[in-house]
Amino acid sequence: MPLEPLSQKDVEDRLAELPGWSLDGDRISRSYRLGSHFAAAALVVHIARVQDELDHHSDLTLGYDTVSLTVNTHSVGGAVTEKDFELAGRVEELSTGHGAR
Repeated sequence: MPLEPLSQKDVEDRLAELPGWSLDGDRISRSYRLGSHFAAAALVVHIARVQDELDHHSDLTLGYDTVSLTVNTHSVGGAVTEKDFELAGRVEELSTGHGAR
């Protein structure tokens, strides 16, 4: 089944299930703060592994003790799809194990 862009209402409803995530133009985004640069770098590596598993990649930024990501689906013209929320959900699950807040 081909990916379809989500409606504005669907995006808003899904974001309500992901505290900390927001709509940023045509992307969903989130930033995490961690206890150290090393912890932030470890989270980036873990996110990269999940992205490869899903074959869906975000723009991922490592700061001193922060990790930020934004994601949309290029194959549907840069809209937000179910695949973006699948990635966001996986990142949420693994971020708590890294002590992200």
